Amino acid sequence: MAKFETERKIVEILKTVFDPEIPVNVYDLGLIYKIDVADDGTTAIDMTLTAPNCPAADFIMEDVRMKVESVEGVMSATVNLVFEPEWDRDMMSEEAKLELGFL
Repeated sequence: MAKFETERKIVEILKTVFDPEIPVNVYDLGLIYKIDVADDGTTAIDMTLTAPNCPAADFIMEDVRMKVESVEGVMSATVNLVFEPEWDRDMMSEEAKLELGFL
């Protein structure tokens, strides 16, 4: 399977991961900064959180890792928590802004 197709499927599955406190998925919130699929299927995800002290951080990161590893073509997934650049509302998709009443 081509890397592009694998990345597309990863994005689809990331749209099923939610912060328990926000009714919008992590992808549309703009929390996913990078998806890097290597030729051997190892995958690295750089993501952030809406707040550095998010109580659900471990739960969300594990959910991302498990779901990404379930995608065909992914051999393993590493989720890196980053805080640069700092997340803000401008990183959300239009759908997420609409859902949360920011538009």
